[in-house]
Amino acid sequence: MIVATTHTIAEKRIVKTIGIVRGSTVRARHVGKDILAFLRNLVGGEIQEYTKMLAESREQALDRMMSDARKIGANAVVSVRFSTSDIAAGAAEILVYGTAVIIEDKPEGV
Repeated sequence: MIVATTHTIAEKRIVKTIGIVRGSTVRARHVGKDILAFLRNLVGGEIQEYTKMLAESREQALDRMMSDARKIGANAVVSVRFSTSDIAAGAAEILVYGTAVIIEDKPEGV
């Protein structure tokens, strides 16, 4: 499945727009990681524990969006966007959404 942040895909044409698809996950911080993050915050630098957690969360949300698109017959998703919001103290939602479409190769010379 092709996933793009653009409205079009090079060398492809959209033959059908199916609709909005989304995937999300809600993650809570882990006390052990919070302690490590606090200590790292004292000396500065990247908080790798949170970076890894957020990267995994984005991938899970993306996988869920693609699964949603496959269920409705799409072979691509365009105009993909990510959003993050606080849900509660120590918990955040990662949301990814886009437009499910059916694409095909552009004919020669077009």
